[in-house]
Amino acid sequence: MPIGEEFSTFAISARCPETGKYGVAISTRPMCVGARCPFIVPGLGVVVTMAVTDPRLGPLGTRLLELGYSAQRVLDEIAASDPHIEHRQISVIDRDGNAVARTGAANKDWSGHFCEPDMVAMGNGLISERTASAMRDVYRAMAGQPVEARLMAALEAGRDAGGQHGGQHSAALLVYHAQPYALIDLRVDEHDEPIGELRRLFELYKPLVDYYETRPWQPHIIGSEAEWLARRAPGEASPGVGSVKEEAA
Repeated sequence: MPIGEEFSTFAISARCPETGKYGVAISTRPMCVGARCPFIVPGLGVVVTMAVTDPRLGPLGTRLLELGYSAQRVLDEIAASDPHIEHRQISVIDRDGNAVARTGAANKDWSGHFCEPDMVAMGNGLISERTASAMRDVYRAMAGQPVEARLMAALEAGRDAGGQHGGQHSAALLVYHAQPYALIDLRVDEHDEPIGELRRLFELYKPLVDYYETRPWQPHIIGSEAEWLARRAPGEASPGVGSVKEEAA
């Protein structure tokens, strides 16, 4: 038997070439998918490990990205290192937006992936190909919007297209920007409708994303969460972000 934990999972990973953000939206039936499958190195790339998951492959991939390996070279090295690679499903996006994936031959139907520059949509044990292609289509259709919003909507589209056999019970949204800590790290570890709950959390957290990104280096002016939210008007640029850019310039 291969080493790992068996998942039937669907996920979309992406790089935003305009902002440099990397992100993953993912859902599965077992608990705590966000703890085992998505791995991001800010500014360098993202690795997603799925199917009969071996979470050790994620850090291996990110270390190779840190060494400057391309996405294809990272995927090749992971495949060469793993005697059970046919039970895995893995994707990699590198710092240049090269996007690749590998769906092992031992994955259950429907299993597969769609790759294009800066994006991979994939899944295994799905109701049909439409779970993955719907994620791709919605992500494409929302070009120009923040990558986190595109990923969240794409994951919902995958669910609405049928999701996976047995339904979903956990989901996660992970996004990194320029800092070594996550810009967004939201997880629903066990829920009857985890993607709906993830959407609820995302909507609650969305107004505070810029707050937590900028507060570390300007705590004296940014104030509390309540003060930040009170200053914001619909459609208004986030307070503090502009002043930080001006000071940096």
